[in-house]
Amino acid sequence: MLGDYPIYPVLLATDLGATRDFYHGKLGLEIISESDSSIDFRSGLTRFNVNLSTTGTADTQTQAGWEVTDLRAELADLRRRGVAIEEYDMPGLKTEDGIADIGSALIAWIVDPGGNALGILERKT
Repeated sequence: MLGDYPIYPVLLATDLGATRDFYHGKLGLEIISESDSSIDFRSGLTRFNVNLSTTGTADTQTQAGWEVTDLRAELADLRRRGVAIEEYDMPGLKTEDGIADIGSALIAWIVDPGGNALGILERKT
C-alpha cells in the first residue's frame, strides 16, 4: 500500500539557480542531487524535488510546509538570512510581524523564487 511509503512534494521553478540559492544558500537545505532540469533537497527526514518549468507555479495556495517548535526563532533566523516573511491582511487571515494565529497553531509563510508558498507552522500546546 502506498501509505507504507514516504511521499515527497514536487515543486516548480522557472530559475533553478535562484531556487538553489534560496533552498540551499538561504534555508540551508542539503542538496541530494542536481541536474539541468531538477534539484532534490533534503529537509530533516523529508526529500523534495524542484523541477524546471516554463511557467512556474500559478497557484498561490501553500504548496508545502514545515512544523517547527519555535516559530518566532525560525522567522528571526530566516530574516537574518535575507528571506522575506509574507504579510497578509484579508478576511479571515491577518498576520502580525509575519505570524497568523489560526486558533490551534501559529503560522507564517515564505515564497520561493518559483512562486511556491511555503508554510511554517507551530502548533499550540
